[in-house]
Amino acid sequence: MVVFAGQGDPRRSLTLLWRADASPPPRGGPGPRARLSVDAIVAAAVELADEKGMAALSMRAVGDRLGHTAMALYTHVPGKSELLDLMHDSVHAELPRHYPESDDWREALTTWAHEVLEFYVRHPWVLQVSQARPVLGPHEYAGLDTLVALLRATGLAAGTLRRLVGTLFPFVRGAAQAVADARLAAAATGSSDEEWWAVRSAALTELVPDFAERFPAVSRLEAEGPVDPYPGPGGDADPVPFPEREARETFRVGLGVLLDGIEAAVAAREAG
Repeated sequence: MVVFAGQGDPRRSLTLLWRADASPPPRGGPGPRARLSVDAIVAAAVELADEKGMAALSMRAVGDRLGHTAMALYTHVPGKSELLDLMHDSVHAELPRHYPESDDWREALTTWAHEVLEFYVRHPWVLQVSQARPVLGPHEYAGLDTLVALLRATGLAAGTLRRLVGTLFPFVRGAAQAVADARLAAAATGSSDEEWWAVRSAALTELVPDFAERFPAVSRLEAEGPVDPYPGPGGDADPVPFPEREARETFRVGLGVLLDGIEAAVAAREAG
């Protein structure tokens, strides 16, 4: 399920995103139901999407969570399209803006990539919002500004930096999608990864006895042994399940290769 942002009324959406007509909240104590505001609606919608996914998102579902009808929400947010833009921009406020000043741009970019990965894993529904058309909100721009500032430290030309932004964000999003999918697979299918692989590996061996001859490169890679296991956030005492472990290890290795490429470009520029 891919959702495109920016489908609501442009001026109304941007006005809400940038709070261009923000007025102070009403005075007085809360009533028996949660007081409505743009911020309250967005927060409830984010909670709903975090818990149940994008498919569960509707104005009615958000209204139910707040103890109001869907019609009451339309006074503050014109519709679901505008709400999605607001949600997407709101959660991007979680991304760190500032990193310690250092000449080690590689270390800073590594930290940035890991923090952005964890952000997406916390909010997997964000990965369903296509980057083909950005939301153009303040927090989304802040995240972009942070990455550009970190890349500036490489000294590479502006044109190259633009392409690196267009490389790093999709790379981290793709890795986060793999982690998110690994977490959801067992619950969504009703079978563990061990069960899934055991049944299909046995069937594949029986049905395709010449697998190694037909796919020699893959077979050789498998025969050469697994990669070193990823111990997980807590180290060896807190291992993560195999599919997520593989996704995170792939992210770590892939990020290192990307940064090696940036380092080579920096060295070539300094030498030339």
